[in-house]
Formats: sequence, structure tokens, C-alpha cells
Amino acid sequence: MSKFDTWLHRQAPTRDSFERSRFLRPFAQRVFHPALWRFTRRSVPRGVALGLLVGIFLLIPGIQIAGVALLALPFRANIPIGAAMTFLSMPATTPFILLGSVYVGESVLRLNNGSGHFYQLIETSAPLSAWGDYVWNEAPLALVQGIAGLGIISIAAALIGYVLSAWFWRWRISAKWRRRSKSIASRG
Repeated sequence: MSKFDTWLHRQAPTRDSFERSRFLRPFAQRVFHPALWRFTRRSVPRGVALGLLVGIFLLIPGIQIAGVALLALPFRANIPIGAAMTFLSMPATTPFILLGSVYVGESVLRLNNGSGHFYQLIETSAPLSAWGDYVWNEAPLALVQGIAGLGIISIAAALIGYVLSAWFWRWRISAKWRRRSKSIASRG
């Protein structure tokens, strides 16, 4: 077992930690199916993609892992890898994810410039009536743009994560086969 394998197995959430989750108790029999806990060339990239999708889109720590575990059932994704990938959206990265989602949402949907008006209200020390007008008229569109941006970012991250993890898996297996064939050739 390589150093990476050892590190990965130490970092991945354990089956026991999932069994203690109150969110997953009703689904325990299905979630703890052994096929969802094996590290295979198909289940690992699916777990990475699912973990990134749910982890970035939901941004609620306790629900992210439960969401990955439940969505792993129909997609036959690796649950420990998916749960580990949700930790990409931690308190240090969440502000950047949210700022990026607002920017992407405004760029794609172009409904209004909600964030620009928001900063203008802050800079001009606007009265309470201006803030009320913003909250009732522009903030809902800005929220829709932010959610759309969050969806776009999470889907893009999931696709990129899937491709990179599938490539890494292939590279790792081929490197193992090359080492094995070299050791066989050197013996014989």
C-alpha cells in the first residue's frame, strides 16, 4: 500500500462516523451497502464529482455529508471520497465561493447589478428607506443570480473533479503496472 493510499484511508470518514449520524439512520441499510465503500475506478471519480457538487452547492456542513451519502446510492459513488470532498467548502473557502457565485451569476444571467448597488448603498451611507427599497426590489434578483452562479460553479467543479480523478486513477494504475513489469523483468 502506497503512502497516498495510507493517507487517504486515514483521512476518509469511517463507516462508524456515518452510522452515528442521525440524518442517515433511516437509510442505514442502503447507505452501508459494501459496494458504496469500495475504492474502484468508477466509484472514486463519481464520489469526487458528487462530493464537489453537493459540497459547493449546499454549503451547510452537516447536511453536505448526509446529502452525498444519500445521492451516492443511485450514482453508485464512493461515500468516503464524496464525504471527504465536501470539506473543500470550509469556512476559509466559503466567502470566495460565494463571491465567485455572485460574479458568475451576474455575468451569466444579467438580471440586474445587485452587488454594485449594494456597495453603492454602503459607500454613500444610504438611509434606511433606500435599504428597504433594495431589499424588496433588487435583493431577490441578486439572490437568484447568486444561486444560479453557485449551481454553475458546483457543476463545473464536479465535472473537472470527475475528469481529474479518473485521469489520476488511470495514471496511478498504469504506474503500478509499469513498476510491476520492471520488477518482473529485472528478476528474470
